[in-house]
Amino acid sequence: MDSSAIIEKYFIDLSEQQKAQFKELGSLYAEWNDKINVVSRKDIENIYEKHILHALAIAKFQDLSEKKILDVGTGGGFPGIPLAILFPDAEFTLVDSIGKKIKVVNAVIEALGLENVEAFHQRAEKTKGKFNFVVSRAVTRMKPFLHWVNQKIYSNKPEDNCGVIALKGGDLEEEMSEIKRMYQEVSISDYFEEEFFDTKKIIFVPF
Repeated sequence: MDSSAIIEKYFIDLSEQQKAQFKELGSLYAEWNDKINVVSRKDIENIYEKHILHALAIAKFQDLSEKKILDVGTGGGFPGIPLAILFPDAEFTLVDSIGKKIKVVNAVIEALGLENVEAFHQRAEKTKGKFNFVVSRAVTRMKPFLHWVNQKIYSNKPEDNCGVIALKGGDLEEEMSEIKRMYQEVSISDYFEEEFFDTKKIIFVPF
């Protein structure tokens, strides 16, 4: 298991509680992954770089303080759980259509004592409420994804810069041409120097 020090390298203002939560996160996933496979076996050794830090790229792009965030297709809790540790004053709702993954997510939430996160076994379309941001990591192509979530995002708060923030990889030109609307693409290598991030992107679709 690699060290949580990589988180502190890029986020230098963490509280002692946040440092402790990030340190515990790696061992919690290692323990649960032996029972229910939520992270690929080869990635569990590099979970801090390939999953936790990757999730936190969203925090470098957008301050989520005091916002309401929906994480669609959260899987084992990414990007939602690392972001919830970083932004304790934001409200997070994590959803996934696979029940056993939400079981792991809820166990991790409980073990860390996170009080700003709820997780549900359901599809995005069934989720109640409105959110400032919908986040996701490599769930599906952007066109169907926007169709799932376009009723979940505040569209009357332009000052809040609401919208979809997605973690994706590779050449996205063809995929993004399908959506026929404005978007912003940011290279995660602008934030993190590790080679893993060379092909990783953030896509922001404002609402």
